[in-house]
Amino acid sequence: MLDVGRHPNIELLAYSEVLDVKGEEGDFRVTVKRKARYVDEDKCTGCGACKEKCPTVLSDAFNEGLGERRAIYSWFAQGIPSTHTIDPDHCRQLNGKKCGICAKVCQANAVNFEQKDRNIELDVGAIIVASGYDVFDPSRIPEYQYREIPNVVTAIEFERLLSASGPTGGHLDRPSDLAVEAEIGTLKKAHEKSLKQLKKLEEKFGEASADFHAKYKEGAYQGDKDREKWAEKYETHLTIEEPLLKLEAQAEKFQTAKKLAFIQCVGSRDFRFYPFCSGYCCMHSIKEAIIAREHEPETTSTIFGMDIRAVGKGFEEYKVRGGNQSNITYVRGRVAEINEGPSHNPVLTYEDTREGVVKSEAFDLVILATACAPSSGNPELAKILDVELSPFGFFKTDASQPMDTTRPGIFTCGCAHSPIDIPESVVQASGAAARAARTVMGAGMRKAS
Repeated sequence: MLDVGRHPNIELLAYSEVLDVKGEEGDFRVTVKRKARYVDEDKCTGCGACKEKCPTVLSDAFNEGLGERRAIYSWFAQGIPSTHTIDPDHCRQLNGKKCGICAKVCQANAVNFEQKDRNIELDVGAIIVASGYDVFDPSRIPEYQYREIPNVVTAIEFERLLSASGPTGGHLDRPSDLAVEAEIGTLKKAHEKSLKQLKKLEEKFGEASADFHAKYKEGAYQGDKDREKWAEKYETHLTIEEPLLKLEAQAEKFQTAKKLAFIQCVGSRDFRFYPFCSGYCCMHSIKEAIIAREHEPETTSTIFGMDIRAVGKGFEEYKVRGGNQSNITYVRGRVAEINEGPSHNPVLTYEDTREGVVKSEAFDLVILATACAPSSGNPELAKILDVELSPFGFFKTDASQPMDTTRPGIFTCGCAHSPIDIPESVVQASGAAARAARTVMGAGMRKAS
C-alpha cells in the first residue's frame, strides 16, 4: 500500500464517492465527490495527538464495535493517506458546541472546520470496480443467537480480537468479560468521585463516614440537615462500591478464551440466504484457529462444517497441519442451535454425521464463519455505472471475458465479481488491470490516428 501511495502515476482519492459516469469506452467523464475531512491531508502528519485529546468517545466500526474511537480518528493504523478525519455527525464543534480541542493541540495546524465537500471531474479511459463485499448478518439465523449471547462472534470480529492493533491487543478476551471490565471502569470513575465528596465531609466533621453512618442508623443526629445529606451520600456510595467489589472479584477469575468453536457456512450454502459457497471461509477459520494457538498454546479449536473446501495450492496440507500441530478437530455436521450455559459459555447442539449422534458441548467462544454477501452499495453503483448485476447482487460478467462487465470499458475483480479469496483476487486484479490497459492503449491509438 505504501508503494501505491508513493507511485507517481497513481492518485489516491480516499474518502470519496463516485456520483456520475458519462461517456464511452476509452473516454469516460467521472464526477467524484471529495468528502470534507475537516483535516488538511497535506498538513496532517498522522501523529494522533488530536484523537488523544478529543473528549467524544464513539464505537469503533473498524473494530466491529468491540473497541472505541474518537470523533477525530484514522480509520486504521498505517492507512494511506496517513491522515485523520473528523466525524461530522458527532464532532461537538461541528454541531454548534464549544470544543475545538483537536485544533488547539494540532501542531501542524491541519484541522480546518471550514472545509466543505467538493466535486471533481476525471477523464479516464477505463474503470475497474473493486467494491469488496459485506459480512452476512448472522442475527438472521435466530438459532445461533448472535447478539443475544455475547460470546458468539463473527469471523471478522474474531479477527480483530486476534490483531495486535485490535481492541484487546491480540489477547483473546471474551466479549462478556470485556463488558464486565467496561462496567468496572465506569463504576470506578463514579466511586472515585463519590470518595472525594465523602472526604470533604469527613474533614469537615472530623469523623469517618462508616463510623458516622453507624451512629446515624442508631438514631443519632436527628434533625441535622447537613448530616442527613452526608448519610444520603454515603448510602449512594455503598450502592456503587458493593457491585464494584463484586465485579472486581469476578474479573480476577477471567481468562482468555481457550476452547473455541468455528461454525462454517453461516448464511452460505443455505437456500434461505445464499446458496453458493463463499470460497474462503474454510481456510480463514483454519488460519484463525492456528493463530489463536500461537497466542495461547493451550488453545483447542473445533471446526464444524458440512465439509472443508481446501481447493487451493497447498490448502489441504495446511488443513492437515492445523489438525496435527494446532489442536484443531474437524467435525462433519451442522450446528442446530446455540444456547448460553454457566459463565456465559455458549453450548452447541449438533449432529455428528459421521457417528449419527446428536451431541451437546460447551465452549469459551463461538466464531461464525459468515457468508460473503455482495456490497450493499452495489445496486446504486451499478446504476451510476449503467452496468448489470448478477442475481445474487455481484457485478455481472461474461463467461468468456470474466473481468468485463456489461458495459464496455468497465471491468471488475475481487469480491465485487464473486466470493473469492485473496490469491484469486490478486490474479483477477492483474487481469482487470491488463484489460483496462488494453482499452486505454486502444483509445490512445485511435486518437493518434
